[in-house]
Amino acid sequence: MSGIAADGAEPRPVERQVALGTAKLMPDIDHDGGWLLTLDGTPQSYVDLQDPTHLEFEYVQRIAHLLDVVAHPGEPLEVLHLGGGGLTLPRYLTESRPGSRQQVVELDGPLTEFVAEHLPLPSGIDVTVGDARAALAAVAPASVDVVVADVFRGSRTPAHLTSVEFVRLAAAVLRPGGCYAANLADGPPLAFAKAQTATVAAVFAHVCLVAEPAVLRGRRYGNVLLIGSDVPLPTGELTRLLASDPFPARLTETPERAVEPITDATAEDSPPPPNGAFSVG
Repeated sequence: MSGIAADGAEPRPVERQVALGTAKLMPDIDHDGGWLLTLDGTPQSYVDLQDPTHLEFEYVQRIAHLLDVVAHPGEPLEVLHLGGGGLTLPRYLTESRPGSRQQVVELDGPLTEFVAEHLPLPSGIDVTVGDARAALAAVAPASVDVVVADVFRGSRTPAHLTSVEFVRLAAAVLRPGGCYAANLADGPPLAFAKAQTATVAAVFAHVCLVAEPAVLRGRRYGNVLLIGSDVPLPTGELTRLLASDPFPARLTETPERAVEPITDATAEDSPPPPNGAFSVG
């Protein structure tokens, strides 16, 4: 039974056992059309069916800002999304850049079915069920404009998606001037984020980090957006957009050079979050 109510009835939460846990969709009682997707109590996505450009999570807003500035306004993009969830960013891009071609790779097929059943997907989004790295290796070289890596198993990024070998696969599918963006999570002393920055800097000539100032200073746990490209990044435009957010983020172009890049031989899952960092009731 769908969580989207008909004939004026109140929308209601729905849940289902999927491949990687218990997925739950909860309506936002304060915002018509808003839905929160959780997996085993950890927030995964927020989707606004009435306005796909409404982005509730700060880190998603930051990735959207990047997508806003990597090409002329309204120009279609070809984007590969590694990690699906509620498909918030693909929905956003369909609205902000009509005609964009998007491929989404999601490991949990039942989760994708659950989301599509209750939160209908717009056209132009091709969803593939499978492992992100395996799917990436099968993508044609120089065929996409942006690769967005936002893959978590529970609250941690899997080790095989953190190595220089993985980043090289992402770089290979990008067209000249393309952009790689990875959503990470880390806390003091930012050892994982520093190692990931060195890893991306080993592949791309231009690298920057985006996060809230307290996170970048290593004072608390939070999301870090790591961006790489073979051409200079539009940091000026991106910085202005980040500064306008309700929770402004800082951009830094000072990659960690003293840290060794992560390889397949040394890769580990990202560190677990502090207790209660992301859980909801």
